[in-house]
Amino acid sequence: QAADANAGASLHAKDCVTCHVRRVGGDGTAMYTRPDRKVTSAAKLEAQVAACNSQLATGYFPEEEAHIAAYLNLRHYKFGP
Repeated sequence: QAADANAGASLHAKDCVTCHVRRVGGDGTAMYTRPDRKVTSAAKLEAQVAACNSQLATGYFPEEEAHIAAYLNLRHYKFGP
């Protein structure tokens, strides 16, 4: 089953935004656009979403992590399909 960016958007809004706002201010999107960002490929994006899931103990299943990564890729990173 393909990752669902729409499902990822709501998960992102529910659990990711608050942490990112706390870390970088504003609306939190600077986390994705800062010059020294760690995410430079689709594989690193997936790994970072998994790391955040673990650190925050959100309890997302791998398919939910994939939804979030799909949303972030579509909205911010644009690494391709």
